Amino acid sequence: MLVRIVRMTFQEDKLADFQAIFDASKHLIRAFPGNRYLQLLRDPDNPAVRMTYSLWDSAEALENYRHSELFRTTWAATKVLFTERAVAFSGENLETVPRIDIA
Repeated sequence: MLVRIVRMTFQEDKLADFQAIFDASKHLIRAFPGNRYLQLLRDPDNPAVRMTYSLWDSAEALENYRHSELFRTTWAATKVLFTERAVAFSGENLETVPRIDIA
């Protein structure tokens, strides 16, 4: 399982534009082969920052998405709304720690 986090800083007056792009594409991204989860986050200290958190079956599945027409059109429309370059990173899940009750 591959975790992908993308941090994006937007022009404040373009946040609604980004939300419209996200709303139009989120179900298509979620349905893309290899995508297991998609979440949109907001930085509590900087309301102009949004982050996507997604889970992919593999690095290959993510790369297939990144080379798709869906990604190209969505990313082209999104990146013109930034105030600074997006930061993206991926990580492979090594361990998920379950919660246990400690008396």
